[in-house]
Amino acid sequence: MRRDGPLAQGWHTTSINGVKLSYEVAGSGPVCVAHSGGPGISSGYLRMPLLAGYLTMVYLDPIGTGESDLLPGGEYDIPTYACYLEAFINHLMVPQPLILGHSHGGMVALELAMQNPGRLGGVIAYDAAPVYNDELWDETFRQMAAFAQRWPERPEAIKAARAWHATGGGEPHTDDQFLADVFPAYFADYRQTLAQSSLPRLQMTWDPNRKSKPWSARGRLGAITAPTLLICGDFDFVCPPRWSREMRAAIRGSQLCELHNSGHFGHLEQPWDFTDAVVKFVWGP
Repeated sequence: MRRDGPLAQGWHTTSINGVKLSYEVAGSGPVCVAHSGGPGISSGYLRMPLLAGYLTMVYLDPIGTGESDLLPGGEYDIPTYACYLEAFINHLMVPQPLILGHSHGGMVALELAMQNPGRLGGVIAYDAAPVYNDELWDETFRQMAAFAQRWPERPEAIKAARAWHATGGGEPHTDDQFLADVFPAYFADYRQTLAQSSLPRLQMTWDPNRKSKPWSARGRLGAITAPTLLICGDFDFVCPPRWSREMRAAIRGSQLCELHNSGHFGHLEQPWDFTDAVVKFVWGP
């Protein structure tokens, strides 16, 4: 299906509450808005060319990210992200789009689905969690230690673990060098994935005014009525499968896809399996 206006192929900008949002459209089919993670990591790493053969992919640089504007005041809590996401899909003029949120973006998608249950045609919470607080960060430290133990002979694994643990606990201060140091830990087998495909560089937008607040969806996930797919990688140190399994139990009718040979980037590590899971969710088996 050919589209024009806000869904024409290519890059676009729009203004929401005076804040510029940038996004790229690719592919054809039902509209799926992809919300990147971080927070603050630009959407370039989230390109999914296989999915664009089935869906109109709308790759959003969220507020304070990539080519989009910083948010005045720096109040980057998850409900605020969700409000901007809803305003953005209103701009697209699509009644019930799919939302594919990765990591922190998955939490944003879940928040919107809880705030406005009838607004979305479906939610794909990809490597997400029901909490964004010290409980999440404590788990990442345990998982990072397990990652280093799996690859004791690999210098890049030791370097990643040292960089992560040097943050001392809690939400890490993230910049481009830190992301480069920990990047191998985002994969089940970094060397194997690197040998099979070129990998994107994570690009972080640093806002000195960025404020982050704890968030929890526990006790509220039952409000989600949109069809929901949860995707997780067995070796994801950021959002390990325990979180998706917890959400699967709390969201009525939700589906769970565990990618057994992936970490935090299943769309890069197992692109065909990832695509198959999403296509079956959208179109049926």
